[in-house]
Amino acid sequence: MIRTSFIGSGNLAWHLAPALDNVGYPVREVYSQNPKHAAALVGRLYEAHVNISLDFSASTSTIFIISVSDDVLQEVAQKIILPEDAIVVHTSGSQPLSVLDDTGSQNMGVFYPLQTFSKAKKVSFKDVPIFVESESSNVEKVLMKMAKAISNNVKRINSEERKALHVAAVFASNFSNHMLTIAREIAKQNDLDFNVLKPLIAETLNKSLELGPEKSQTGPAVRGDFEILERHMEFLKESPELAEIYRIVSQHIIDSSDQ
Repeated sequence: MIRTSFIGSGNLAWHLAPALDNVGYPVREVYSQNPKHAAALVGRLYEAHVNISLDFSASTSTIFIISVSDDVLQEVAQKIILPEDAIVVHTSGSQPLSVLDDTGSQNMGVFYPLQTFSKAKKVSFKDVPIFVESESSNVEKVLMKMAKAISNNVKRINSEERKALHVAAVFASNFSNHMLTIAREIAKQNDLDFNVLKPLIAETLNKSLELGPEKSQTGPAVRGDFEILERHMEFLKESPELAEIYRIVSQHIIDSSDQ
């Protein structure tokens, strides 16, 4: 039995900790800058308790999973105190493995689930790709085994590949979602029901996944319909920031279709 501890209690930890707890990787401790958040996560686990500091020197855990925002990851790595021979990993898509150098551990790795997580939305890890990185073959074996315990899609990756993957994921997920936010605001400002766009959104995503995004592009930009593009720009003239987004994305579609 390999015991684990979590540093961080955000959206990813909220789902990952119970997933590991349920497949033979019991979570013993949870630390968070906000003890109430740590306590809430502990409430989802079998035998975990809140660790009130980053001193884990007396812990019986083997794997320490740092699941915090990128902007505090290095600070946590500098302050954490680990038991001898502990394995320490982070879950970031964009931070290199070397950010853990400050932990002083010789057993470092990355355990990166490629998915968007929200506490209110249940996630099945069986369908989530998990990417593992380590310079130690022994650590890699341990992390691969742990990943395969919860996911059917586990792959090795290096820091540069992971950074590229994360950038691609931001375009595919975060930017796409923001475009939907813009669409909802435009509908709302014009007294239209955003729900009427849902079948279009669903069909667009399904077609893109089935046929490939480059074969599924439609709209005035890919057709070179400059009259419609001008009309839309005129419609957006009172919102110059949105007009600029529309112009840049449309131009990129036009340029891509010409290649």
